Amino acid sequence: MQQEDPELEEKEIAKIDGSRASRIYLLPNLFTAGNLFFGFLAIRNCILARFNVMIGGELVDATALYRQAVLFILGGMLCDSLDGRVARLGGRESLFGKEFDSIADIVTFGLAPALMVLFLILSPANNEDYSTKIGFFLAFVYLLCAGVRLARFNVITHPAVHSEKISQASNDFIGLPVPAAAGMIATLVLVMTKHNLEVKFAILLPYLMLLISLLMISNVRYPSFKNIGWQTQIRFRAFVVALAVVGLVYFYREYALALAFLIYLFWGIVRHILRIRRRRARFAR
Repeated sequence: MQQEDPELEEKEIAKIDGSRASRIYLLPNLFTAGNLFFGFLAIRNCILARFNVMIGGELVDATALYRQAVLFILGGMLCDSLDGRVARLGGRESLFGKEFDSIADIVTFGLAPALMVLFLILSPANNEDYSTKIGFFLAFVYLLCAGVRLARFNVITHPAVHSEKISQASNDFIGLPVPAAAGMIATLVLVMTKHNLEVKFAILLPYLMLLISLLMISNVRYPSFKNIGWQTQIRFRAFVVALAVVGLVYFYREYALALAFLIYLFWGIVRHILRIRRRRARFAR
């Protein structure tokens, strides 16, 4: 009986995957392009606000530009949440779409929040003093961690990776997701600009930004919510709570969104600590 060559089988699989990898499906990639477009607009607004560029012969309020940049980042998050769902619903997932999504994410959720915090909080003055250099370094650390986080996600979810790792990654995100990190920073900026708290938060925000950067490249697991769909069932009490949360978000948009991202950020930390304690207790028996 002739034995099959494992290397030949792997090459055949690679050929099949390679033929599908370069396919560009219209609807999912349109949402990804929208994500990239919103990120570009957010960066544009941050630059205009920083250097006081006149638009239409009039000087636009810098605070208003930063607040619009926050809305652009949130718009990018909406597009980012839809492209994957549209691809999965239609069975149109491809490696091209995954790579394109990561490129859009590094712009919208990496570069745009880094510039926003750098220009608005960490280095608001046009000088090169010590605090400005520290602010530039922290902003770059955030951008670097976002890039590493996206690269690791692509590696973990790649079809060539062992199926056990893929199944683990599909249930939870390993490390804080980059959109959630950007949403945390953007919603805090939205609250700060509403109450003119930029100066007061200039001391605390760098530490929070450093924590977010470390969480992105950590092994702390965060829920992905990918399994929530039209067939998802929910208990009556949980349904009432969900409606109440939606109402709070509608009436208190800025505060509710910032609180939601803050809870999500620390929920992963608390769950990680509890998991470590349970593991230690299990080994101690």
